[in-house]
Amino acid sequence: MNRHQHDEPIASMLSRRSFLAATGGLLLAAACGSNGGGSSRGGAGSAAKNNVVNPGLLSIEPYASTAPERIAFALADFNGRWIAGPPATVAMQPPGGQLGAPVPAALHAEGLPPGRGVYVVDVPLAAGIWNAVVQVPGRLPAKLVWQATATPTVVVPGAKAPATPSPTVTNTMGVDPLCTRVPACPLHSVSLDQALASARPVAVMFATPARCQSRYCGPVLDQLLALSAAYRDRVQLIHVEIYKDATSDALVPTVDQWKLPGEPWLFGIDRSGTVAGRLDGAMGTDEVRALLDKIV
Repeated sequence: MNRHQHDEPIASMLSRRSFLAATGGLLLAAACGSNGGGSSRGGAGSAAKNNVVNPGLLSIEPYASTAPERIAFALADFNGRWIAGPPATVAMQPPGGQLGAPVPAALHAEGLPPGRGVYVVDVPLAAGIWNAVVQVPGRLPAKLVWQATATPTVVVPGAKAPATPSPTVTNTMGVDPLCTRVPACPLHSVSLDQALASARPVAVMFATPARCQSRYCGPVLDQLLALSAAYRDRVQLIHVEIYKDATSDALVPTVDQWKLPGEPWLFGIDRSGTVAGRLDGAMGTDEVRALLDKIV
């Protein structure tokens, strides 16, 4: 079994790098009352608290884009424990704009531990701070805030994937352990630069099952492994760890070269070496399958 905890509180979802780089410290998971202004008004007791839902942003690097972009979040209860399953809608307010009409959020739970589903909306983003109101039936509306950067740091769909080496069983590049999954996964036999030079579709996952702050890295790597038999003859699958060792904050060189501010990430790269799509923060197996289908 992987060393990931399924009941990790939502407050510790993102790594330090995710929190600071993706949102500039603006990540909010604050429940608000029906008037949209913070927590429920005075007089609310334990029953009212039980009606609170706290959304937490999972997307690591929202960026300004005219194409619809994936914004992912998770839900927790008043005690900070994960909940997933109830339908959710999101009303979004762009920077300097008005709150829009609620739209349904798609729930992706396949391959994730119970209660750890990912809610997703796709929306074009303008640069700046976005406010949103998340509504779940039977619970008070809640506020979600994120910042979309004007220019992304991480490679985006349509751009060439950085052709950088990645650690392998024959060249660990000083990375130990090569894979923190238990048992170690078999996706470390081919270096990323060699895979990209082969004119073959590539799917590369950056994740650290043993040290991931969100505890999503283990489940999403397991998702990729579960699909490997169906795709390994058509797609080169690669896993790259985040840290060079088990205790320090030194990053694997590939992670530095790809300028990744958090984890996990999954990139689908077509035969020409162009990024066809990316998933970050957390994802369902159905999303992983759709990305692999896109590049074969």
